[in-house]
Formats: sequence, C-alpha cells, structure tokens
Amino acid sequence: MDLRYTFNEDVKNYDSIRPRYPAKMFEDIFKYSRISPDSNVLEIGIGTGQATKPFLDKGGKLTAVELGENLADYCKVKFENYKNISIMNDDFLKCDLPENSFDLIYSATAFHWIPQPSGYEKVKRLLSKNGILALFWNHPFVSRCDDKTNVASMAVYKKYRPSDKKQVEFCEDDYKIKFRELEDNNFDIVFSDVYKRVRRLSSDEYIDLLNTYSDHRTLPKDIKQSFEEDMKNSLDAVGGYINIYDTIDLYLLK
Repeated sequence: MDLRYTFNEDVKNYDSIRPRYPAKMFEDIFKYSRISPDSNVLEIGIGTGQATKPFLDKGGKLTAVELGENLADYCKVKFENYKNISIMNDDFLKCDLPENSFDLIYSATAFHWIPQPSGYEKVKRLLSKNGILALFWNHPFVSRCDDKTNVASMAVYKKYRPSDKKQVEFCEDDYKIKFRELEDNNFDIVFSDVYKRVRRLSSDEYIDLLNTYSDHRTLPKDIKQSFEEDMKNSLDAVGGYINIYDTIDLYLLK
C-alpha cells in the first residue's frame, strides 16, 4: 500500500487536529521571498491547507498540487471564497506545470514524500530566476522523561512497539543532515531557523491525531483498537491530556 494515500481517508479529522504553523515562520518566509499580489506561488502537497491561508492572504496566484483526491476536493471547498487559488489533483512529479514561472515554491511537512533527487530537480526547473524554495516540517515529540504525560504514552508505545531504540527529539544534528542534503542538491541556503512550541491535547484529541499518521492507520484493526484504548486509559490516569513538544524547521533556498 502506498502510504501517501492514507492521508486521503479522513480529511475532516485531519483538518481539525493537525497543527498549523507559527506566525513568525510565515513572517520570515515573506521577508525573504518578497512575494506580492503579482507573484506566482506553488504549494506541493496542500493536504487540508494547514499552511495555505497565509499565502493566499498575500494575494498572489497560488497553484496547489495534491495527490489525494479527497484532500484536493476538500480544499476546493475550504478555499472557495479565494479567487487566487487553483488546485490540481495530481502527482507532483507527473503533473504539467510551466517551467521558470514560480516566484515561490513551498511544501509543508510533505516534501519528504517526493522521491529524490527527482523532486529537487523538478523544483529547479519550475522556479523563476530569483525564485525561492521554502521547505518546512513540524516534528512532534512525546517522549520526554520529565513529563508525566509523555511517560504514560511511552509505556503504551513500548507495549505495542517494543524497541531498544531511544526516541530522540529533533536536534542540531538533524538540522545539519538536512543542510547537507540541500547543499548536495545544489541549493544555496538563503535563510533557516527553528521554532519551538508546546501543544496540549486531550486524550481523545490525541487519539484523533494518531489517526492522521500513516503508520497508525495501517495497523491491524484489532491491534489499533487495543492500542487506542490503552493510550486513552493511560493518559486519563495522569490528567486526561498529553503535552506535545514541537520543533518546526524552515529552509529558504535558491
């Protein structure tokens, strides 16, 4: 099964529970990309539009490519009041897009699904002479040993997915690996930064969030149900919520 299609199965839940992105991150993107109402912008993997509205509000013409048919249809309704958006239900590597025409191309926690180096090579062909590529990801972490809600969740994960591998929060080493990847693909880094935040979800909200992850959705039905019951009970026993520690990394490239 192509895991990319799992995001297409429950779009309303995905839209309601998946996090948006920090305002400061958008400010940085707009500062360095200098897009205007005359700009052409491309989003790769719109999903349910968690990152889309700030770009639409800038007024440029936005083209969005989305592999999932239900996700694409959902966004057509969600953003129907905007006249500056066009949504294509297609595979980014296969779709027909005008070369040397986009002033900004961005992808929000989606570009890792694009086969490389083909994805990078196509982006280069699509960018205008002074165009910017903005890549950003949200990395949630729920394995802090000094947080009782994380300890409770870790116990459930250990029961269902036993592993000696220690879960590590996104750190400077990960940042350096991404830098090397981008440089190896002949991009110049114009700007980069990391943004931190903490989200608190109720136990029910956390189960909803888990159901937006491809690896969770593909679990056998009986195991998935048992896992969710144990997770909810464990979190309810420590207050009925979980703290999620997010790291968002941004890379602006030419």
